[in-house]
Amino acid sequence: MSETDLKNNLLPPPRHIAIIMDGNGRWAKQRGLPRTAGHAAGGEAFRRIANYCRTLGVKYLTVYAFSTENWKRSEEEVAGIMRLLGRYLREALADMEKNKVRFRFFGDLSKLSPELQKLCMDAQNRSADYDVQVNFCLNYGGRDEIVRASRAFAADVAAGKYRSEDLTEELLSSYLYSADVPDPELIIRPSGEKRISNFLLWQSAYSEFVFMNVLWPDFSPGDLDAAIAEYHQRNRRFGGT
Repeated sequence: MSETDLKNNLLPPPRHIAIIMDGNGRWAKQRGLPRTAGHAAGGEAFRRIANYCRTLGVKYLTVYAFSTENWKRSEEEVAGIMRLLGRYLREALADMEKNKVRFRFFGDLSKLSPELQKLCMDAQNRSADYDVQVNFCLNYGGRDEIVRASRAFAADVAAGKYRSEDLTEELLSSYLYSADVPDPELIIRPSGEKRISNFLLWQSAYSEFVFMNVLWPDFSPGDLDAAIAEYHQRNRRFGGT
């Protein structure tokens, strides 16, 4: 399937694509560069792929930007990632009217600096009326998300809003960061690793996974085309026959 096929909607892309942006550090190491250079190149790859997704008509793009486990990395690397994120958000805010992309943030933002928290909230609030949506999983972990949702439901039970037996999949979903966002049909992980690393554990129950042997900074629109083509070859039965 070619880029032209996708643009002509002969094989439309999934409505919601999620990506584990993996391989920045290895990309930098292969080139004798600091890991921060890999994250900078990964940021450009995100910009490239996000723009391409918008061109194709993808309605939701969710990316794993920083996990709850990534705080274990060196202070220098974490600081570099946060600087890159701040720079991107400032640029996005400046171009928001032109790009018309809605921003959402999944994760506990309270551990971020006050300046970065404000940038996140400004981007989310100013873009609330746009249709195409990018979700940034930032200080995010799938297990942590489910625990937080469970605690919030338990608190509402204690307050008399619900009974414990009222809990359904749909109700619990409403307590997740991704409330009102459809589950991803396709999850892509570049870099050659074949695991989900605590990413969208609840939402990925029936997602199709495509693992690719390309490091994220090198990920191209052609790679996305190939992943979508593989997605269209899958027989999605959702437990049926």
